[in-house]
Amino acid sequence: MKLQKGPYDASTCFIYQKCMKEWWPALDTNRRIQHYKKGELLFREGDPVEGVFFMIKGVVKVHKHWTEDKELIIRFARDHDILGHRGLSGSSEPYPISATALSPVTVCFIPLDFFRVTGTVNTNFLYEFMIFMADELRLSEQRMRDLAHLQVKVRTARDLLMLEKKFGKDAEGFIGFTISRQDLAAYVGTAYETVYRLLLEFTEEKLIKTDGKRIGLLNIEKLKKLLEQS
Repeated sequence: MKLQKGPYDASTCFIYQKCMKEWWPALDTNRRIQHYKKGELLFREGDPVEGVFFMIKGVVKVHKHWTEDKELIIRFARDHDILGHRGLSGSSEPYPISATALSPVTVCFIPLDFFRVTGTVNTNFLYEFMIFMADELRLSEQRMRDLAHLQVKVRTARDLLMLEKKFGKDAEGFIGFTISRQDLAAYVGTAYETVYRLLLEFTEEKLIKTDGKRIGLLNIEKLKKLLEQS
């Protein structure tokens, strides 16, 4: 991790956008702009909670230990998202998850004590943050239910649709960020070999196209029908 020295415009990130502008000088004074290389950990499961990370640019996977040698990816975060909020509580519980950079990443880090002061002073920020937390909780509960009740093929279709929604499409029609097959398997909650086989099946059925690690969705309606049929 590399700390930014000197001024840096972080005004596009969530906390600046939701706080009153009169509070921005306080944010400038108390924040830390941190840069991470691809593959670096922003924080690790079990680390003490020190603050909240507001994404400025890049892509991060949020993950946790699932079995002894496997991980489960909870979600992917990108520009304007929030990280580390799962560690917020009234006690001194550690982070229950890890966050790893999948590309060069820049975040605005807000120390825990100043984060609490910011929420007290900025009621709009506190309200928007609560809405974000509620949405995250709903999506996490839905993913856990799906993990228990949906077939792997259906979960793979669902997650491909979610990735395109999250990252959009590039000029060639591929999902806007290239996810490795290993990370896709960890996101679906299955083995690498199973995801590899299902991607071949989807390709043969003309539901998707692939080019190396890139994946593009060709028939969104049929992928959605797999979800509806489940």
